[in-house]
Amino acid sequence: MLRSAFRSSLTPLARSAPSALPSSSTSLLFRRLLSNESRDAIQKAVSSSPLVVFMKGTPDFPQCGFSRAVVQVLDLHGVPPEKMNTFNVLEDAELRSGIKEFSEWPTIPQVYVNSEFVGGCDILLGMHQSGELEELLRKNNIIPESAEQEAVSQS
Repeated sequence: MLRSAFRSSLTPLARSAPSALPSSSTSLLFRRLLSNESRDAIQKAVSSSPLVVFMKGTPDFPQCGFSRAVVQVLDLHGVPPEKMNTFNVLEDAELRSGIKEFSEWPTIPQVYVNSEFVGGCDILLGMHQSGELEELLRKNNIIPESAEQEAVSQS
């Protein structure tokens, strides 16, 4: 209760006067709001698989259009289930708010590759359209090199 009141009282200040709180101070403030225990649990979740998605719902039953789009894009790239771990933020309110503080990103879904935050739905879609997503997934051994690319790299 106190935590949310403190956070909501700070939000207008940060919006109205960005120079009042430098970004590094804002980062420190958010880190203080997320307990060490929660931060450690989220870090463990982020590190649990080469590709981690925090989403609303599950891959088989996404609960929002943005989560559905992320799942569809990853399916298009042939991400094998054993290389991906998903967390349904609707099942845990603390996880839902905690992951936003952890990444300093305000929206769900959130995608991590090898423990590094990639972005949300819009960023993932942009990377898909530009070819960057496929390159990232291959570089991190989440999807295999195509036979054509393997032949070129062996020459």
